[in-house]
Amino acid sequence: MRALVYKRKPLRFAAAVAAGRLAPGAGAGIGPLSHDDIDPPALPGPDWVRLTPRLAGICGSDLATIDGQSSRWFEPVVSFPFVPGHEVVADVVGDDNADGTPHRVVLEPVLGCVTRGIAPVCSACAAGNLGNCTNITFGAITPGLQSGYCCDTGGGWSSEMVAHRSQLHRVPDTMDDLAAVMVEPTACAVHAALAAGIEPGATVVVQGAGTLGLLCIAAVRRFTAAGTVIAVAKHPVQREWARQFGADMVVAPDEVARAVRRATGTMAVGDGHIDRLAGGADAVVDCVGSSDSLTTALSVVRPRGQVTVVGMAGATRLDLTGLWQREIRMVGAYAYGTETLADGTTARTFDLAFDLVAAADLGRLVSATYPLDRYRDAIAHAAGAGARGAVKVAFDMRRPADRTADAARRSAIPASTQPGAH
Repeated sequence: MRALVYKRKPLRFAAAVAAGRLAPGAGAGIGPLSHDDIDPPALPGPDWVRLTPRLAGICGSDLATIDGQSSRWFEPVVSFPFVPGHEVVADVVGDDNADGTPHRVVLEPVLGCVTRGIAPVCSACAAGNLGNCTNITFGAITPGLQSGYCCDTGGGWSSEMVAHRSQLHRVPDTMDDLAAVMVEPTACAVHAALAAGIEPGATVVVQGAGTLGLLCIAAVRRFTAAGTVIAVAKHPVQREWARQFGADMVVAPDEVARAVRRATGTMAVGDGHIDRLAGGADAVVDCVGSSDSLTTALSVVRPRGQVTVVGMAGATRLDLTGLWQREIRMVGAYAYGTETLADGTTARTFDLAFDLVAAADLGRLVSATYPLDRYRDAIAHAAGAGARGAVKVAFDMRRPADRTADAARRSAIPASTQPGAH
């Protein structure tokens, strides 16, 4: 089968680090990632099935890996060689619908105790919070925090992979492939929005307006009773999408403090310029994860407010004095699990994500698709998506007829639903 494979090659990794610093995405052409013909992964057990991916998204964590920018924290929870790709819509091999059409599924990629054949399951898995599983390096398969980072499972950047049946979510017939490939990243955003401690009427800042930031804005609006939502976006198309998904104010990264000051009526603390705020936003959802974005988050959140780190932070350097002195809560939001809603009911994150993808037609955010053999172009496009007026870029392994059907549906969407059509 054909697949993009990431191998443990230290010299190529070093070259990717250097190339990625010069141009984001450049590690694809020089690093450990290659387009190879490999054997399909074996089925690890009786509850596993084969999948043939249709679409597989390119995530920020994938880009960080390809450019050698991801944290060494991940080294013990990844097994080589691995096939990337965890945002996947696929067909289940040998499991067709009654009319003979393929049985389409979205993959929930986290590899918890059940997928690893571990019993009894850990307390996190027992509570439905698979993203917090404590056994990601143990059990019947090789280490890997998710499918797409595990040697034994394969990943979506291929013509075939394997998955445990517990990882599969049936795609409704009314949902096309472009929408379905947005379900997994939307689940991450839903989990973040519900972890952010947003009270009714709260002032919320969402930093970053790439795929994850835009999905977080949409999730905050659908699943919380936030008051004012301030989005931080660099690029024009990102600003348009942020407004469409419910942001009340959209500002550049250097305008955040002024925007929060206007929205909350707080005072600035500094000598003649806005350095930080005396009060601030009730909650900041940081979808960037850089030292600069996290420093900004700590400077504009109010005392006893919350900063939720959604973007992969990596090895950052921060002055945490404000965290201590202002008693700010800083929490991480990774993956998905079981969510508690405002009315006290609970729901699986993926169920909420399917709801949001359908309600907001989030398939609109898929800006471009590429075949696997054009992986260098695809990764360069994804790495520069915002500047190029794009959002989500994905690999496309579908048959021509399936691509044509989705293209026809998308062409029928009114122009008024696209950014810039005002």
